[in-house]
Amino acid sequence: MVAILKKDASQQQIDNLCSWFKDRGLGVHISKGESHTIIGLVGDTTRIDIDLLQGLDIIESVRRISEPYKSANRSFHPEDSVIDVGGVKIGGGHFAMIAGPCSVETRDQICAVAQAVKASGANILRGGAFKPRTSPYSFQGLQGEGIKLLEEAKKLTGLPIVTEVMDIHQLELFENVDLIQVGARNMQNFELLKELGRMERPILLKRGLANTIQELLMSAEYIMAGGNENVILCERGIRTYETATRNTLDLSAVPVLHEKTHLPVIVDPSHATGIARMVRPMSLAATAAGADGLMIEVHNDPKNALCDGAQSITPEQYDELARKVNCVREAIK
Repeated sequence: MVAILKKDASQQQIDNLCSWFKDRGLGVHISKGESHTIIGLVGDTTRIDIDLLQGLDIIESVRRISEPYKSANRSFHPEDSVIDVGGVKIGGGHFAMIAGPCSVETRDQICAVAQAVKASGANILRGGAFKPRTSPYSFQGLQGEGIKLLEEAKKLTGLPIVTEVMDIHQLELFENVDLIQVGARNMQNFELLKELGRMERPILLKRGLANTIQELLMSAEYIMAGGNENVILCERGIRTYETATRNTLDLSAVPVLHEKTHLPVIVDPSHATGIARMVRPMSLAATAAGADGLMIEVHNDPKNALCDGAQSITPEQYDELARKVNCVREAIK
């Protein structure tokens, strides 16, 4: 349920109304926009008499929310959320260029890539330390050592860093990670999501391989219900019957999500297609579709990469792509 307040509602009236809601066991979420203040109610609202509420002097209108996700719902928060990641803003017109290798391999590799992508306009550095792989014999990442190398690259370039967590017990290693990524395979790892909800760190939540948009939003709701509202959604392709690409990039998810939620939405064209030459057209299309950022895999030696070299572009290719992305952004303003 959401209650939209009149413009002239005083702070004392708002506080009194919120106390009244809390006394009835409801969670209260206040969103102050340019023209209205909205109070979102979470919990069993069936006991609330809508006619009684609408009769109050400070209430303009009241309506029930049918969707199961509440905190992530745009009805609760009509204006776009802007998430701060180590000083880089994402959402509400702020565009993120996240780039780096699939896996952190060596100090020289991650530092060289970090310097190259920063020079091309990237504002966040990505790199996998823990790698979920289909085969147990594949490279699993440098793990704790990989995070240390990311931190070195961060000190060298000043770029905030994002890397994926796979298990609750790994979180103690993520103290200096600016943006914690939940990968597609963990999108419905609800115990992990609950733990992340108890943190204040921004979370990058990737859509699962075969999950619906509503399921993605419900996973975001798990994090937000715990108190952490710093969530960024990522469309990274879903599994369909098509085999020409690794996954099918669902670009329609971008405008659909923007209608349904106030959270920022970025796109990962690298994992979506699995093919380096597809990254540029899909990046441009995602930008035109209204994405709040791109997450692109860049490697200085893709042919010898330990993970996902086939979908990684070179620093030179990224530099060209970044310029074209900026042209698209200018065109759609």
